[in-house]
Amino acid sequence: MDNILETAKTWLTDFFDPAVKKEIEHLIANDKEELNDRFYKNMEFGTGGMRGVMGVGTNRINKYTLGKSTQGLSNYLNKVYRGEEIKVVIAFDCRHNSDTLARTVAEVFSANNIKVYLFSDLRTTPELSFAVRHLNCHAGIVLTASHNPPEYNGYKVYWTDGGQIVPPQDGAIIAEINSLDFEDIKFDANDSLIHVIDKEVDEAFIAQSVEAGNFNAEGKDDFKIVFTSLHGTSITAIPEVLKRGGYENVTIIEEQAKPDGNFPTVKSPNPEESEALSMAVKKAEEIGADMVVGTDPDSDRLGIAVRNLDGEMEIVNGNQAMVLMTKFLLEKRKEKGFKGNEFIASTIVSTPMMEAMAKAYGVEFKTSLTGFKWIGKMIKDFPESDFIGGGEESFGYMVGDFVRDKDAVTSTLLACEIASQAKANGSSFYKDLIQCYVDYGFYKEHLVSITKKGISGAEEIKQMLKDFKENPVESVAGSKVKWIEDYNTSIAKNVLTDEEKTIDIPKSNVLIYETEDGTRIAARPSGTEPKVKFYISTNTTLEKTEDYKKVAAELDNKVKSILAELNLA
Repeated sequence: MDNILETAKTWLTDFFDPAVKKEIEHLIANDKEELNDRFYKNMEFGTGGMRGVMGVGTNRINKYTLGKSTQGLSNYLNKVYRGEEIKVVIAFDCRHNSDTLARTVAEVFSANNIKVYLFSDLRTTPELSFAVRHLNCHAGIVLTASHNPPEYNGYKVYWTDGGQIVPPQDGAIIAEINSLDFEDIKFDANDSLIHVIDKEVDEAFIAQSVEAGNFNAEGKDDFKIVFTSLHGTSITAIPEVLKRGGYENVTIIEEQAKPDGNFPTVKSPNPEESEALSMAVKKAEEIGADMVVGTDPDSDRLGIAVRNLDGEMEIVNGNQAMVLMTKFLLEKRKEKGFKGNEFIASTIVSTPMMEAMAKAYGVEFKTSLTGFKWIGKMIKDFPESDFIGGGEESFGYMVGDFVRDKDAVTSTLLACEIASQAKANGSSFYKDLIQCYVDYGFYKEHLVSITKKGISGAEEIKQMLKDFKENPVESVAGSKVKWIEDYNTSIAKNVLTDEEKTIDIPKSNVLIYETEDGTRIAARPSGTEPKVKFYISTNTTLEKTEDYKKVAAELDNKVKSILAELNLA
């Protein structure tokens, strides 16, 4: 507590704004618990950059914590690219303070003699990723907290390839940041180095999105779409991309079309949660639409609902959407002829069905840690290979490599192409998905996410993961555990034979059990939220599509029994 108080008092110097000092003095005098939470640690980079609650303090998003990160990044850029004209591009989303924080970040870069391209208004994260390479920048920043609650904001850093920072850059940048005091931040802007950008980059991004996502599907005139931006940035891009892709029959949920950091019509602006799409699904039922698409605030994730076998709108999960999108892209590439250097990609907690599909098509499958930065890194690390597409279970997908992060803009167009063509062929998005289960195995996934806030919550999450590791599960749903994959030690051990294999991807706090029947249980803490996540994947065979409902019910029951066994129900 004494250390926390001393840290807080360092924010009472004249370097900090009077309003900041006044608030800290109030907390010291009246609210020790809140003071502790704000100053007990520094805001850290996770799998998605830096993300947290806005407010005063070292453990909050504010002009000083972002300024310090920007100063450290500026120092690093000036060391690595000494003598060059260094350029960065900055975008921001709909969240409270995103515009003013983006301006502050731009000013710090400019004070360090770095040229800045600053978007004039809110833009999608995939457009920022695209803009880095389009404008030949050395780095990019987007101010966003993705789908987090309204009190959050964040800061994601992109490198020259348009992908998020990865080793060794991330470690070197973090070391540079940690070596600084807040007083080292240069806030005195050089306005001549800040250039506001607008429609010219939009036009290039939209054109590329349409080129990557449009496959001249049939039946567009007869295909009805309901779209919601969930108060976020995708309203700036997706309606235009759909229009240029040939989709005129698009109903936009107007109540959710205006960007608003309060996200007033949803509990959470996260398309992973069915409630977020409820307004759009209701409209789709009213007008007889074929598909619903909703995106998160920065438009890197998309949720999809389509008509199921009973004709009702049903939300498909991220694994299901990823499988069908990848299958479609593989089929289109197969028609052109494979060259032998193609690959698809996913993450260690996503459906194993992606690997099964890659084998069926004879293309390479690469797997990575959670976080799309690792998929972006694959493209950079294997320039001779051709990335077709890939995604992760958390509703993110990337079509080709013109964007180097998950991209709901292009993926929305691709999903509509798949569904429109399926309908024209007398099938549907849902029926085509079931056919994938027949062809590659029926995989069923389930996510359990447990939130634990504050100092005590962080300790609880740490203990839960420790227990999961130190008290290993011996069997799951009657099937013996065969492999335990510990990504902290980079060792996968066959507990039945004592065989050990090295895990050839970076270390991470993830533990995965795999049973003899292929059931997988993964546990990991979120890198961006106070959560611990458990991922369950189980599978069986589906002989014919007519058996789908019966086999799906069996897998549902198996998932329920696993949740009960692991006390996660």
